[in-house]
Amino acid sequence: MDAFSDLAFFVLLVKRGSLAGAAQQLGVTPSAASKRLAALEARLGVRLLNRTTRRLSVTPEGESYLAQGGRILAELEELEQGLGGSRVAPRGLLRVNATLGFGRRHIAPLVSDFLQAYPDVEVQLQLTDRAMNLAEEGYDVGILLGDLPDARLNARLLAPNRRLLCASPAYLARHGEPASPRALQQHRCIVIRESESAYGTWHLQSAGRQETVKVRGHAATNDGEAAANWALQGHGIVLRSEWEVAPLLRSGRLRQVLADWASPPADIYAVYLTRDKLSARVRAFVDFLAERLGAYEQTAPYHGW
Repeated sequence: MDAFSDLAFFVLLVKRGSLAGAAQQLGVTPSAASKRLAALEARLGVRLLNRTTRRLSVTPEGESYLAQGGRILAELEELEQGLGGSRVAPRGLLRVNATLGFGRRHIAPLVSDFLQAYPDVEVQLQLTDRAMNLAEEGYDVGILLGDLPDARLNARLLAPNRRLLCASPAYLARHGEPASPRALQQHRCIVIRESESAYGTWHLQSAGRQETVKVRGHAATNDGEAAANWALQGHGIVLRSEWEVAPLLRSGRLRQVLADWASPPADIYAVYLTRDKLSARVRAFVDFLAERLGAYEQTAPYHGW
């Protein structure tokens, strides 16, 4: 029983991300939580966490303990839920990671709705400039757009998504519309510095054809919302997610250019560490997102549950 208790403590500690956070939930002092972690590491004979004044990071041994131990706890929870039948509702802490722009605009409002539907679940939503390592950072669910960085991740398609070329009517009235991808090199383009992608390089495709264009302009940013606002103000052509610009295109504030061409899909996925024995809260949350975002049933090559 002590082993199960220690395991649950360590999982909680990683999810909270700090000794103070875990201590607060457990109703003990940070000093007591620190002593318990030290005792656990002494019993196992390995260091599970590297501690600095600012953060905790999981060691390789800690990742193994977290992954395998998490499955054990999930199986125990699944067993108890099975015995309890439909009376058991999703509950507990759920840590979610999403990127800044999409997370703020789309995921945060859905979290609010989810909390109304599942009052026994506590959600911590962390918005970051790039997707985080789920195991290392202790997240239960990550929301990603585009290609998955690790094929070992379990993922469920939440919604299809494209990146479209668009500009304001005012910009197009002054500079005209590009007739081909290569013509973009003669236009002012608003460039977004994202992740590790090549700066100012747009990959476009249409009916089996592919073009790679190096673009330039007077405005660049690492924030997609700022780039879209600059496009609205007539500063150039931008390549943005359909989920972001669709309302602007419908209203006529932006116009799509080179409509036959688009960037490779940036489909929206929920990713999680374990497929078999998901906790009720993770399953409920991802099902909720899939329903609300209108995901398609087909999820190949990443299958849903």
